[in-house]
Amino acid sequence: MSSLIKKAVFPVAGMGSRFLPATKANPKEMLPIVDKPLIQYAVEEAVEAGCTELVFITGRHKRSIEDHFDKAYELENELAIRNKEKLLSCVQNVVPSNVSCIYIRQSEALGLGHAVLCAKPAIGNEPFAVILADDLIDAPKGALRQMIEVYEQTGVSVLGVEEVEKSQTGSYGIVATGELDGRQRIENIVEKPHPDVAPSNLAVVGRYILTPRIFEFLSTIRRGAGGEIQLTDAIARLLQYETVIAYPFDGKRYDCGSKIGYLQATVDLGLKHPETGDALREYLRSLAL
Repeated sequence: MSSLIKKAVFPVAGMGSRFLPATKANPKEMLPIVDKPLIQYAVEEAVEAGCTELVFITGRHKRSIEDHFDKAYELENELAIRNKEKLLSCVQNVVPSNVSCIYIRQSEALGLGHAVLCAKPAIGNEPFAVILADDLIDAPKGALRQMIEVYEQTGVSVLGVEEVEKSQTGSYGIVATGELDGRQRIENIVEKPHPDVAPSNLAVVGRYILTPRIFEFLSTIRRGAGGEIQLTDAIARLLQYETVIAYPFDGKRYDCGSKIGYLQATVDLGLKHPETGDALREYLRSLAL
């Protein structure tokens, strides 16, 4: 698939403290949903959308992410010797041959905005995507592909959004929108507002298409909520100069940064998996008796 968006950024430097002790030595992005790690679902979504340059913003103890997308000579040789061709193909095609992976170290944990700013040398002056692997989105047509189609029609930044419970606004960037040519133009965006002052219950959820002008604001804004450089704050500045669209994507999102969201994704995708679906469905029926 040809796409105007060729580069996708994956901020993967976070500690994953909500999943300790599982994430003490293993990145949260490598936690498996059935038989693939979270980060692979995110990468597959980007590749399906036409991205060919994947930029990972990493931190300490994230080496296994690089290893996962690298060639595994010993494993591949062993699988070849044992004639395990299906497994060999699976390992060799974690990323297609036309896709390149770039790794940039985020030296300090200064927030999502800082992580995106770290990608600037690899992005240059091009529009790009940002995908948060914590937000696994199951959709017939990938959420990022849907958003890129909107970008190709409009040429402006696009944020993936969905409605959340009013009580949950303090966990998200929340937008207020108005109509523009049949789309939702963002008029205001606030990071983690209290429900009493939230401009709406429309939350930004882990998918962004951004114009390169965002780097101008990321490099100059002060630290915001939590003492971090917030991507939301930079987008609020961008709104003063460019149109930004809120796009309610078609698909089901799982908040895999939470234990319950992670478990829900495991069950639902396990039910869809050809190797586990029937047995898991029967097991769940037995629990309901």
